[in-house]
Amino acid sequence: MSYRSITARELKARLDSGERPELLDVREPWELALSRLPGATPIPLGELSGRFGELDPERPTVAVCHHGVRSAHVTRALQEAGFRDVANLEGGLSAYSEVDGDVPRY
Repeated sequence: MSYRSITARELKARLDSGERPELLDVREPWELALSRLPGATPIPLGELSGRFGELDPERPTVAVCHHGVRSAHVTRALQEAGFRDVANLEGGLSAYSEVDGDVPRY
């Protein structure tokens, strides 16, 4: 199954314009302590299948991890679960930190 991606620049532009998609951060707690996107919902990958109910399948959602690999799997899983508008952050938080100096790179 294919999935949609969004670049770090595209996401930053959307956020800067006032859009507020659900930012689903699937990294582990120790990673969140190092860096995170403001307003992101943290649900570690290993807990996600039991916590789908915490997310709105009608709300635009961007899945985020460190480099975009885990979040790509999550994007597919959310699509299969019926989420209508979901995208993977290409390059993950690592790429996003390059376009937003307020988000530390680790």
